[in-house]
Amino acid sequence: MSKEEHRQNVVFRNLANIVSILGVVPVCILFGEHGYQFLFPLIIYNNVMDDLDGVLAAKLNIRSDFGALLDNVCDAIAHPVFVMVVAMHFYLEDMAPPYLGAVCLTSGLVATAAMIVRVVTRISPTTVTGTGSPTNELIRHVLLLLIVAKIFNFNPSPYLAAIFAFHAVSMIVPFKMRFLIRGMAKSALAIGMVNVALLVAWLSPNAAPIVAASFFVTYLASFVVGGIRWKNQERQTGLS
Repeated sequence: MSKEEHRQNVVFRNLANIVSILGVVPVCILFGEHGYQFLFPLIIYNNVMDDLDGVLAAKLNIRSDFGALLDNVCDAIAHPVFVMVVAMHFYLEDMAPPYLGAVCLTSGLVATAAMIVRVVTRISPTTVTGTGSPTNELIRHVLLLLIVAKIFNFNPSPYLAAIFAFHAVSMIVPFKMRFLIRGMAKSALAIGMVNVALLVAWLSPNAAPIVAASFFVTYLASFVVGGIRWKNQERQTGLS
């Protein structure tokens, strides 16, 4: 094998990993003076790249333990940054009463801690996966809430605080959340449609409330139904 062929082979085997890294790098734009104005496209871009790396790894048969670890690390970088940038923005925003901003920021810190716990536990090979809500589900909810708040011109601070707090719990629960829209999307086409839905929500004010309601309702249904099933299983295990 020539050096050129070897380099091409290395690039091919790491294509999904390259996509993972490229999905995180532009997040640094948020730290600029006017970085917040790029929040919506950056979240959508990160979500697309986060899904694309998994699709490529599966379709090209280039999955690896390193790739799975790198994907978790990239999530641990990008998703907390999104949460803290949003929480800090509304903490400092003049339109938000001081106590609402403080509550939003505190809830954001709690959600960030929960994300770190979730990512760290997923790194261990002995951890049972498939439980709780993914960290990028929180980011999708934040995006959709902010889009709807912009359309209807209301202060999203209290609702952001609630979303942060709720996800801080749902990310670490020991049961499966079976009805999440992204979780039910298994094929590359279905995954692509989820990302198209987020893009449509951003670009179409008429579609945004429908898309947002779909994600929020399926999330709450997943949490309630999963919690009830888990409690019933625990009760049956205790009686046996």
